Amino acid sequence: MCRVTVLGAFTLTDGSAAVPLGVDSRRLVAYLAVHPRPQPRAALAADLWPGVDAAAALRLLDEAVDGVDVPGLLDGADGADGTSAPLALAADVEVDLAEAMALIRALPGIAADAVTDTSVLDVDILPGWTAAWLEIERERFRQLRLHAVEERSLRLSAAGRYAAAVEMAEIAVKTAPSRESARRVLIEAHLAQGDVAAAVAAYDEYQELLRSSVGGPTPTGLDGLFPPAPAWPVLRARRVMPRSAVQLPGLRSVRGGGTTRRLVAGGSTR
Repeated sequence: MCRVTVLGAFTLTDGSAAVPLGVDSRRLVAYLAVHPRPQPRAALAADLWPGVDAAAALRLLDEAVDGVDVPGLLDGADGADGTSAPLALAADVEVDLAEAMALIRALPGIAADAVTDTSVLDVDILPGWTAAWLEIERERFRQLRLHAVEERSLRLSAAGRYAAAVEMAEIAVKTAPSRESARRVLIEAHLAQGDVAAAVAAYDEYQELLRSSVGGPTPTGLDGLFPPAPAWPVLRARRVMPRSAVQLPGLRSVRGGGTTRRLVAGGSTR
C-alpha cells in the first residue's frame, strides 16, 4: 500500500519503505495529493512549470511521470495514447491530507466525550514550499482546520473536558497567533476551567503580540470575557512581565469597556 504525506513534510512510502523521488517527480506527486481529482496534463504542466513554454512544460511533465517508478501509484500514466490521459493518484493510495479533510467533515458529529486523534490538524500543507499552486489550497486547509478546532474546543468546554478544550484551542493559536477567535476560545477554555490566571496570561500574550506587530494597544472583543474589576480574584504573577509593565514592576493594567483593571503581583486587584 502506497502512502503520501504532505502535512508537515513530503514523504512517499510503498509498504514500509520510503521511496526517493527526483525534484520534479516529487512536486508532481505532491500536487496530485493536494488536488485529488484527475488533472488535465496541460493545466498540470502549466501549474508545475509556470512561465515555461507549453510544449516544454509538457515534456518536463512526461519526464516527471517517468521518474515515478512506483507501479500503480499514478492513474493515467499509461493512457490509451500514452500521453494525453489526465493524471491522478490511484484510488487506493493513502493521503494524509485526505484523512485530515475527512476528520474536519466528521468532527461536528463526533461526541465531545469521544477521544479523537486530531494530530493531522496540527500542521500546514508543505510548510516551506513556495510554489504558487500551493498557496490557495494551503490557506483553504488552514481556514478549515482553524474553524474545526475552534468549534471542537467550545464543545469540549461545554462537555466539561477543559484540559482537552485548552489543548484544542492552543492548536488554533499556534496555527494563527494573530487570530482573535482562536485567542477567544483559548481564554474561554481557561475561564471554564476556573483558571483565571491562565486566561489573563493568554489575554496579555495576545495584547503583547498586537503591540509588537502594530506598534500600540489595539481594541479587541476579548475584554468582555472578563468580569468587572471588583470581581477579580487575587492573582500571582506566573509569567514573564510584558514590556508594557516594565516601568512598574509587578503591575499590570488591562483596559477594556472603559474600565481599568490593575493586577499587582502577589497583591489584590483594585
